[in-house]
Amino acid sequence: MRRIEGRHNPLLKELRAAFAHAERTTAGDFAVEGFKIIEEAIRSGVRLSAVFVRDSAVERAGRLLPQIGSQVETIALPDKLFDSLVPSDAPQGVAALVRPRPWTLDDILERGQLGPMLVTAGLQDPGNLGTILRSAEAFGCAGVVLGEGTVSAFNSKVVRASAGSVFRIPWIFGKDAAPSLVALCTRLKERGVRLLATSSHKGTALDQADLKGTLAIFIGSEGSGLPREIASHIEAAVAIPHAPQVESLNAGVAASILLYEAARQRR
Repeated sequence: MRRIEGRHNPLLKELRAAFAHAERTTAGDFAVEGFKIIEEAIRSGVRLSAVFVRDSAVERAGRLLPQIGSQVETIALPDKLFDSLVPSDAPQGVAALVRPRPWTLDDILERGQLGPMLVTAGLQDPGNLGTILRSAEAFGCAGVVLGEGTVSAFNSKVVRASAGSVFRIPWIFGKDAAPSLVALCTRLKERGVRLLATSSHKGTALDQADLKGTLAIFIGSEGSGLPREIASHIEAAVAIPHAPQVESLNAGVAASILLYEAARQRR
């Protein structure tokens, strides 16, 4: 384990920037933090480029080292320096740079027999997106497309809420599939994909909706729902019944319910 004490080390700068901006490094890695998340990354078979350990957590981190390949650089850091790099208020003492799998829209479409794909439009709450990724894996979703305005899947709160699913479920940024969500709608229709959306009040009742076949379910922002230009392409809305005094369900819950119902229908 190599020790670094200077905060200006290039590798530490990459880790700091990856956490701060929820983006990939120049090498294509993103930053994760915590023992459970790193163990999930290892279990998922994704590539670890470097592991950073707080001095006071070196002994506990010993259980990780046998699971990490010898080619992965492991770095010990003074507690204060480590804490300045990670976003958590109560750091567990271990962080890593991880290389995500390079999924494509075609990869997701090829999995259409497993379940629907999800497309997010302006989803901004990291907890909701993490929940969606976790439910997508749990209920056999084909994959997730993160449309414009959606929080980055590299956000540390998204990674934590996904409980490891961010490493396994196919997901892509919408900009890598089409120039815009409107263009994505057109492309999906050309591929024979039905476009559905959730609704808090109007639409086909959940127990009467057909969620089989090749389809994409669009999830809008927590406050304003789907943009009008996207809603005009939607072929049907699915309403989830709930108590009238509740205005609506949050995006993560609504998406999870639809994915469960889609999986139930396929069974």
